[in-house]
Amino acid sequence: MTSLDRFPITQKWPAQHPERLQLYSLPTPNGVKVSIMLEETGLPYEPHLVSFDTNDQTSPAFLSLNPNNKIPAIIDPDGPGGQPLALFESGAILVYLAEKTGKFLPQDPAARYETLQWLMFQMGGVGPMFGQLGFFHKFAGKDFEDKRPRDRYVSETKRLLAVLNQRMAGREWIMGADYSIADIAIWPWVRNLVGFYGAGEIVGFQDFPELARVLEAFGARPAVIKGLAIPARG
Repeated sequence: MTSLDRFPITQKWPAQHPERLQLYSLPTPNGVKVSIMLEETGLPYEPHLVSFDTNDQTSPAFLSLNPNNKIPAIIDPDGPGGQPLALFESGAILVYLAEKTGKFLPQDPAARYETLQWLMFQMGGVGPMFGQLGFFHKFAGKDFEDKRPRDRYVSETKRLLAVLNQRMAGREWIMGADYSIADIAIWPWVRNLVGFYGAGEIVGFQDFPELARVLEAFGARPAVIKGLAIPARG
């Protein structure tokens, strides 16, 4: 049996199935990237809920795995060379799982780098900008009298949506006919923007018909439906 005892995080979240990949997460846009990827690939895994309500992400146990105190993070007991691998940052985890399984990342070098390009578009632009808009539109920032910060993120979000809408014209997925880790990274954030954040009207989402089309197709995938609810909240 694989032993994960050398990882302090397993003291707070014991592994019932230590031979499986261990996922420490929460069903946020970043968190569900990995649960969706795991469902899409069919890799056996064991999810553990990292509750923000009790500040699990700042506990010594979690920080021992991710010193940046962000979800998601994983331990793969069967990592490179058969040795356990601990990994954080959702983009890095998506690339790792794609390479481990040979799925959702093209083998052709040019297509591979183009896919990674769009993954980085999400990591560097879509995630941070949509997240800031969510703060100023839905959370504490909505009470700020000065609306210039909110409007700055509204403007940038609209720009990113326009880039994405143009990319999707005549395409089924980011890379065309082939579903990839770029889709798994991007569409949970678009879904969250118009759903949880309720920002569809303020960013004029109706002006981006290609995005609505692809978002509907993404949300209909069985692995996406399941992955969006993993780990289960309480």
